[in-house]
Amino acid sequence: MGKENENGGIGEMGVLKRMKRIVTADLHDAVDKMENPISLLKQYIREVEEQLEKGKQAMAQQYAVEQKYSLLIASEQETAEKRNRQAELAVSKGEEDIAKLALQEKIVSERKLSVYVQQYEMIQEKTNELAGQLEWLHQQYEELKLKKNELAARYQAAAAIRNIQESTVSFKAEQALSGFARMEEKVLEQESYIKAGRLLSANAYKPSVSPYLADEVELELEKLKTKG
Repeated sequence: MGKENENGGIGEMGVLKRMKRIVTADLHDAVDKMENPISLLKQYIREVEEQLEKGKQAMAQQYAVEQKYSLLIASEQETAEKRNRQAELAVSKGEEDIAKLALQEKIVSERKLSVYVQQYEMIQEKTNELAGQLEWLHQQYEELKLKKNELAARYQAAAAIRNIQESTVSFKAEQALSGFARMEEKVLEQESYIKAGRLLSANAYKPSVSPYLADEVELELEKLKTKG
């Protein structure tokens, strides 16, 4: 790994700044300038997806660096313990020169171990920070997707209303009034026809005696009454 990795950095801060710029950007001006704001939101979602992928790669590198230092720490711990046992054995045998060499290597390993532990803790801190910001970005990504769906529905509804309004404006008032007047005439005509039909039904023809035969009819009627 390079020097940047040993310091716990892999260029992730530039990635995270890019993430925040994308997610927290003010979209209002850009949306106002576009005929279809949905396409802009889709573009931002694609950019966030790209940054999420870069963030995942950064996390993978961080975990690799952590693993490297974890192995280095374990190795130096093992070496220090081994050299300490060798020094104890040499002292028990009266071999002070060998004991001194073993203790010297032990001290070197312990110093390296101290440095590795400090660096490992710094790397872990960076990893945790990156993980938290990735989680934040993922939440923003999910919110953007929800907003896209909501905005798409609202945009379609607004477009439909706009089409209706444009159709209404283009419809000439004179034509509408003239058409309604003709319709009203037809309705009145039908109503008059129905009314006339009702009057004819009410005044239907009733049979009556002709004036020319009235006298004869009366005579015949009297005859019938007399016989009765």
